[in-house]
Amino acid sequence: MSEPKPRIVVTRRLPEAVEAALSERFEAVLNPSDTQMEAGALAEAFAGADAVLCTVGDRIDAAAIGAAPRAKMVATFSVGTNHIDLEACRAAGLRVSSTPGVLTDATADIALSLILMAMRRCGEGERMVRAGAWRGWTPTQLLGRDPTGATLGIVGMGRIGRATAARAHHGFGMKILYANRSEVDPGMPAERRELPELMAQADVISVHAPASPENRGLISAELIARMKPEAYLINTARGDVVDEPALIAALQAGRIAGAGLDVFAQEPQVPEALRALETVVLLPHLGSATRATREAMGMKCLDNLAAFFDGRALPDAVV
Repeated sequence: MSEPKPRIVVTRRLPEAVEAALSERFEAVLNPSDTQMEAGALAEAFAGADAVLCTVGDRIDAAAIGAAPRAKMVATFSVGTNHIDLEACRAAGLRVSSTPGVLTDATADIALSLILMAMRRCGEGERMVRAGAWRGWTPTQLLGRDPTGATLGIVGMGRIGRATAARAHHGFGMKILYANRSEVDPGMPAERRELPELMAQADVISVHAPASPENRGLISAELIARMKPEAYLINTARGDVVDEPALIAALQAGRIAGAGLDVFAQEPQVPEALRALETVVLLPHLGSATRATREAMGMKCLDNLAAFFDGRALPDAVV
């Protein structure tokens, strides 16, 4: 008689190919309703399963983990881990894995999309047409900024930052500045700056700093105040990396030209003040939202879970 398969609770719907592969390898408890699990349901998962496959919408904290969890691993369907209390995981003896690498190109594409949409006022134009308010072409309607030759400041020159910079430089001839904790080889002409200097010099700032406690509020009110009046802020990292109230205040006062946001501080809640601003492009966390990327992320979760239960080293260990 074969041993029972490890029981894995999956907190949200995943691509069909991923769910099928998980079900073949494990006793996978899927979420067909695709509704976010409440805190009590998460606690039950840790108490009754061998591992939990979570997403960025799940708060994995000490209360969810419990005092003596049956689960011994968390595989998160994300690169960032700011939704997971890593210290609580260590204290409970839980291993944690993530999904780095596979979403670089998809997220960089969204960052560039936001740059173009914000600078060329595409969101405003699309809303105008949908509202039936367009009265025909005029020479002065929705005049935006040229991305070609503009200066792009990259905050966090990791994989996604470099991929965004490459698209902007090679596609639009943008001058690249970057702020990073250490000197890196961007693979293209780029100049390193201290963050305050970058904020003051760039025409567009694209945020790619990793989500971590020390990066919470990294793009502060003081740094936003350094931006040029004609500059734009783009965020595809995590919402809490930017001081959201300070950004809203700057946009409302017209102290900066606009913003493009794929992430928010309290997802899925988006402040009404942001939604009311015409100068902001808002996307529902689409950074990795291609079928191929989401399938690759799911298969990374599967690989890490399989490694754990086979007694092998985790390919993408966080804890």
